[in-house]
Amino acid sequence: MPPADAPAESDAAPPEPAHVPGDQGATAAPSATGTEDTLDLKLTEELLALIGEDRERAAATGRGPAGELLGDPATWPAATTEAGVFQLVPVVPERDLAVLSRWMNDPAVAAFWELAGPESVTADHLKPQLDGDGRSIPCLGVLDGTPMSYWEIYRADLDPLARHYPARLHDTGIHLLIGGVNNRGRGVGTTLLRAVADLVLDNLPRCGRVVAEPDLRNTPSVSAFLSAGFRFSAEVDLPDKRAALMIRDRTYRDHL
Repeated sequence: MPPADAPAESDAAPPEPAHVPGDQGATAAPSATGTEDTLDLKLTEELLALIGEDRERAAATGRGPAGELLGDPATWPAATTEAGVFQLVPVVPERDLAVLSRWMNDPAVAAFWELAGPESVTADHLKPQLDGDGRSIPCLGVLDGTPMSYWEIYRADLDPLARHYPARLHDTGIHLLIGGVNNRGRGVGTTLLRAVADLVLDNLPRCGRVVAEPDLRNTPSVSAFLSAGFRFSAEVDLPDKRAALMIRDRTYRDHL
């Protein structure tokens, strides 16, 4: 999965290529061409040791971890938000490919994700994540029982992004797109950004920070992150853009 902006949608003008748009055209787009791939990075000896410890602990308790790097979002509880009851549901291609491909062909989404085309284009994007080691998990965002957004929860410390900022072990990143136009432009992106960041922090106790990197020019996206409890950390030069590094800290989550 290439490093991308997760647009959150904002109530202003359509977002530019940014991980999470403010609340308007919410598209969290991993940039397609000429970027590095998360799945190309190798696990460090430290991480492999931690995974070994987790496996030993799981064997001792008789429980096997569903996801050794990110846990299993399927087991995370639903979040009650101002927009409704929200839940992350890991993608099952046989069930979800048609709707994901339809969203990817929405011009507002295609401008950021660059995955327009037949279903095979979206399938090729999903496959490395679904067949990989668990460092990136694609999920549907389901609001009040209706799929309405797509999320990628990924280990930012194992992503090419980590080459561009002082990453910490277990930093977790998010990519987002909001698929239904009815959910754009009314603050839903900001609300769900906060909810998903809280889900990550609640269910991944080793994660101290949730990170994202919207395009610096995408003011609506940056504003949405700030409204969702993220702080602006730095400007970073990525292969495809100059980005605003946004961070939601576990330490300050109750104050922002």
